[in-house]
Amino acid sequence: MDNLTVFENAEFGSVRTVTIKGIPYFVGKDVASVLGYSNTRDALAKRLDEEDKDGVAICDSIGREQIVTVINESGLYSLILSSKMPNAKKFKRWVTNEVLPSIRQHGVYATDSFIKKSIEDPAWAISVLQELQAKEEKLAMQQQIILEMKPKVSYYDLILQSTSVVSISKISKDYGMSPQALNKLLHELGVQYKQGKMWLLYQKYADQGYTQSKTHTINAEKSVMHTYWTQKGRLFLYELLKTKKSILPMIERGEENV
Repeated sequence: MDNLTVFENAEFGSVRTVTIKGIPYFVGKDVASVLGYSNTRDALAKRLDEEDKDGVAICDSIGREQIVTVINESGLYSLILSSKMPNAKKFKRWVTNEVLPSIRQHGVYATDSFIKKSIEDPAWAISVLQELQAKEEKLAMQQQIILEMKPKVSYYDLILQSTSVVSISKISKDYGMSPQALNKLLHELGVQYKQGKMWLLYQKYADQGYTQSKTHTINAEKSVMHTYWTQKGRLFLYELLKTKKSILPMIERGEENV
């Protein structure tokens, strides 16, 4: 795990983040508080899938080590979409337009605290810069591979292949629906059909890369298969529900807030 970094915003306050194996994670309590959840523990427990959160050890303001729940980008967006706070969309834009691009480009968010520590501890600053250089070299290699793969695969498709899959439960929360209601609606729209206890896509959509199936072992004699939606599939559902049923995610309903 990389060093803890604090993002400061005049409107939203402080949000802590850590980078784990190159992936940014946000301290869940901070995000839930910013988004107006009165019970942050309950929000993290009930509104997020297990694969979108983790527990890590960080030091508090007086140096004590504590285990906190951190969430990835998918978990962050789930909390944003479920939030009833008027400026939730503005918070999303700050994160997506400023914070995340800065982390991905430079590997660090240049806050006042970062600059101050760099001045006070030049050796630490040098080690951070060396790590950034290594990340930039790795990024350059990845970009070269992408160029070599064209036109076999587009950059857009490559990104889709690398993102995590999500359950229908998570997507239904974005729309303020139950998983059962959303599955039924997708069946009515001719997207999927039910075979036993599993929903499967009709042939028209089956080879579009919208879903992935995962087998979960219950015991030595029994296992079950679940269908998960890719980010490409999530975008497909967004356009389908918007155009066919005029259904938008909760965060996009009503008047524009920002």
